[in-house]
Amino acid sequence: MSSRDVILGRVRRALADVSDDTPYEQAVDRSYLREHGALSVAATVELLAENLADYRAIVHRCTADGLPAVIAGLLADRGSTSVLVPPGLDGDWLAATGVPRVPDRADSTAHELDRVDSVVTACAVAIAETGTLVLDGGPEQGRRRITLVPDHHICVVRVPDQVVSSVPQALLRLDPTRPLTWISGPSATSDIELDRVEGVHGPRTLEVVLVSGRPGADVTA
Repeated sequence: MSSRDVILGRVRRALADVSDDTPYEQAVDRSYLREHGALSVAATVELLAENLADYRAIVHRCTADGLPAVIAGLLADRGSTSVLVPPGLDGDWLAATGVPRVPDRADSTAHELDRVDSVVTACAVAIAETGTLVLDGGPEQGRRRITLVPDHHICVVRVPDQVVSSVPQALLRLDPTRPLTWISGPSATSDIELDRVEGVHGPRTLEVVLVSGRPGADVTA
């Protein structure tokens, strides 16, 4: 018996008393622990920032009103001459930059995407304990490949609304039928001698902007 057979056998035994028409959400008991400890909202955001940085993502913070200037600065610092934009991205986010925009098209080839300098997206949820960003292909995030081919990815996270403490909490917010991309730092791999190489199968540089508040909000209130 192979390892695959052993694992599948355990799954079948665990689901032996579940009928085929049982909804996915009810098929398995999910009364297990969903987070380790009870962090405050502020502490959860700080943990996210710490773990993102630990995975070599570059973390920035700003208010919603300051986001356009931050994105413009990141593109300028990178020397980007093109930026890929998902169809549902808030146009105000790029209002302070004149970098030519490349639309997310279904017929874009890998070579065309590789010529794009940067991509800006939102995310579906961010997980503090693992420093992970999850994209689900929504209008603000675009197709999965646009965050896997260009070398520079700027991802905007709304805090604290899109931040959760743990993976189980994230799963409650995600639709398992959508194309989920889990990102923990820039693309990286290591060979047998543990030499780390970044940018092999995804962006070499990941910049995460943690955005607080709403546009036009009085942050002193």
